[in-house]
Amino acid sequence: MSGSLGPQQLARRTSAALDAAVGAGRELGLEVAEATVLHDFFSVVVHLAPAPVVVRVPTVLAHGLDLDGLARRQRAELDVVRWLAGRGTPVIPPSPLVPVEPVRRDGFSMTFWQFVEEDRSKEPDYEANAESVAALHAAMRGYPGELGFLSAAEPSFVSESFALLDGRPDLVDAADLERARREWEVLEPLVRSRAAFEDRFPGVELQPVHGDSPPANIFHGVDGNLYSDFELVTLGPVEWDLAALGPACEAAYDRGARRHGLRPLNQEVMAFVNAVGMLRVVAVLSFVPQLPALLEYVKPAIEQWRATPFAGGLSR
Repeated sequence: MSGSLGPQQLARRTSAALDAAVGAGRELGLEVAEATVLHDFFSVVVHLAPAPVVVRVPTVLAHGLDLDGLARRQRAELDVVRWLAGRGTPVIPPSPLVPVEPVRRDGFSMTFWQFVEEDRSKEPDYEANAESVAALHAAMRGYPGELGFLSAAEPSFVSESFALLDGRPDLVDAADLERARREWEVLEPLVRSRAAFEDRFPGVELQPVHGDSPPANIFHGVDGNLYSDFELVTLGPVEWDLAALGPACEAAYDRGARRHGLRPLNQEVMAFVNAVGMLRVVAVLSFVPQLPALLEYVKPAIEQWRATPFAGGLSR
């Protein structure tokens, strides 16, 4: 893990992603005159105006994830979202103006989505969002495609990140890293093995889930709210989608679950996914050299994690 990227390097990365999105869009026949960067963090998100198309260009990838692996993940996302859109679920759909598949250009793999105008007057209501996620889960239950078990946990990324963080006290305290490794010894087998998970949590049903905190990924469109960013779509317990959001959001989800005939959240599984989620936060520190601004976002969560029970209170 090398030193942090400076402002000029970050700007060049954004510019390269923007150029790749514009070039790919034009090659696909889209009219692009005033491309605008809407978002730039783990991905550069570009509106190819005047075409009603948004391109998402991932620029910071999990360690060990190459473009082929990224494209497989993107295909799963596109397929799930297209399936949901076809059944009337309120999602931001893939663009109908280009083939529904990842596009590779200039060292990037990108996806094309329908442009939706944002209602910027709305503030996120995470409890209302969490309640609405039950409707998304009810819709996703019938998805017929194959998804990997808890692939959203990215266990290889977590393990490799801990190795990369070794000897980096500028990013993580040695004591914190040692605790994270010991917790991961307890939790990793349940993440990597569906059989181990089902043995530890008998009777907890698995189903397709969003994978990346859907209450935080609801887009406020001018015509209504839309579920978005299914990049980590996975097979798992519904609890995964409520990780780290707290008791109020969990209670809100349970209200929605009752309305849609779904089971309430299992508190033992919540402890598990919360603990795994916190270890992913520690692992994300390995991205700081590529995303220096990330450190300030992560620090409060690390402090919160120090006060939690070891491995969420789960034993071997």
